[in-house]
Amino acid sequence: MTAHDTAALVVAAQRGDTVAMNDLLKELTPYLGRICGPIALDAGADAAQEALIAVFRNLRTLKEPAALYGWARAIAVREAVRIAKREGRTVAAELTELPSPVDVERAADIRDVLGHLSPEHRAVLVLRDLEGLEESAAARLLDVPAGTVKSRLHRARESFRRAWQS
Repeated sequence: MTAHDTAALVVAAQRGDTVAMNDLLKELTPYLGRICGPIALDAGADAAQEALIAVFRNLRTLKEPAALYGWARAIAVREAVRIAKREGRTVAAELTELPSPVDVERAADIRDVLGHLSPEHRAVLVLRDLEGLEESAAARLLDVPAGTVKSRLHRARESFRRAWQS
């Protein structure tokens, strides 16, 4: 679907067109799932659902229909971090808690390693490494200084490196 098609769907959905809303739902669901899953882990589906609800509740406030994906990404990250904090770990793990590379079944599961990081670290990894956002854009989405994004990203990446190399 082109950016023009998406913008047209947004405008139609903002006017109450239920078919357009359904098409937007089909378009956004996998995208939001890819963002929420690595951040909220086992609660990723719940986070994606909460993000979709927030998107559709607030769709009329979106002033620039072409900005749908960036706007929805911000909502998804916020919801995923909120749900991840509610569901579990809120501080980064010590490296000794990470799975040993010798334990092949456990070490091969990236989600397991992600589960040992704080939601904030997972969010930074998703925004920078999966979404490809610049530090300044990630900082705006997370409502933190760019330096905080940089340090969180460094710590999260370092935890991954050490987990796989030890």
